[in-house]
Amino acid sequence: MGAIDLPKSPNVFHPEKPSAVGSRNSLAQEYRDQQGEVNQLLEEETNKVIHHLTARLPKDVLERLDIMGGLKEKLYNYFNQNYQNMFNRYMVTSEDEMVKKVRNFIDKEETKVLARYTPKEIADLLDAVGGADKFNTGEIEKSMVNMYGHLQGHIQRGVNELETHTNSILRQKTDTGAFVRGENAYSIVKCAFKDNIVKPKNVTDVKLSINILDSELISPIFHYQVTMEFLIKDLLSKHIIDHIDREMEKLKDERIDQGLEELSDGEILFSKIGKVEDHTDDDLENEKSKRYKVVSKGIMDRLSQLRAEIDPDTFDQMNIRENLKKIIDIENIRNRGFNTAINSITSILDTSKMGYQYIENLKNGRELLIREYEDTDTANLPDERYQLKLKYLDSSQLIEDRKAYDVQLKSFETEIQHV
Repeated sequence: MGAIDLPKSPNVFHPEKPSAVGSRNSLAQEYRDQQGEVNQLLEEETNKVIHHLTARLPKDVLERLDIMGGLKEKLYNYFNQNYQNMFNRYMVTSEDEMVKKVRNFIDKEETKVLARYTPKEIADLLDAVGGADKFNTGEIEKSMVNMYGHLQGHIQRGVNELETHTNSILRQKTDTGAFVRGENAYSIVKCAFKDNIVKPKNVTDVKLSINILDSELISPIFHYQVTMEFLIKDLLSKHIIDHIDREMEKLKDERIDQGLEELSDGEILFSKIGKVEDHTDDDLENEKSKRYKVVSKGIMDRLSQLRAEIDPDTFDQMNIRENLKKIIDIENIRNRGFNTAINSITSILDTSKMGYQYIENLKNGRELLIREYEDTDTANLPDERYQLKLKYLDSSQLIEDRKAYDVQLKSFETEIQHV
């Protein structure tokens, strides 16, 4: 019988029930013949005393002692009552209490192993509080923060989807706000909705033009025609301004350390302007000019007029300019901004669960085509479908387009006058 089968409570009092308080029988003894053992013990003790008496006392005294019903029985009863009742019951009780303690200890240890994800008892925690190495809740707190963060994210997404669905149900009409809402609405240049000529009830043709400033983009979009020299100068300009900003931060910290007043906005501006000459100047021809401190004049000369592609006739992969171009292309300086815009559009389509079978990214032309279906034959396509065309035009390109448009209009005017 295992320790786990013992009665839990020691509050039972009984002389015979195994393991009860005051019992002469113990489960810990695994049902040995206790009475036989006790009888043997008492028999031995009684015989010892009688042997001692008979050896020491005179014969006539012994006869007088034995008259009242037998000396051996008297001794036997005396030992039985005192020894068994006191000593044996004490032993049984202490044995059982010890077994219970062992059992409870084992129970606790098993519980710790089996339920390691349940909180420990407060006493154990208090024992463990002894510095970061012994009791550190940092990881638990982090995991709790992460759990709540994820939960918050799920709830937020759910609420956003609910809002979107509610808004679409409330509107039940198509308007410009479906594309760009809130603070970005000013970027719409033109948006036109028109019922489709063939299916006016359920198909709408949409034309949308959006104007986004380069300064608002995370990475500015450089047009295909922009020269390498311009890209490098743009990066150098940013590098110089960042350097000046760092110097200004140092200056502010020094003034605070010296207990001087903080610089006003105007003073900061003029200090920055004054530091520009420390990093660059307008001397184009001098190789030792400050403007060539980071990138040498020789490299800048080689980059001049170098565009996105090199003429195959002059291409030599061991030339300096080809390797310069390769470095700039690997860094994705020219494509970074346009790729960001494409990522934004595809992520919007993914989150709104609008699938597309066809996408063509003309990186050099700064043009993106996305169609819901690859097929272009209207006879085989469903009525409701969409296609998107994203084209980036920079300001210099728009100026050229306007000039070409003006020429076209003048020739058109001339033709009308002829007519």
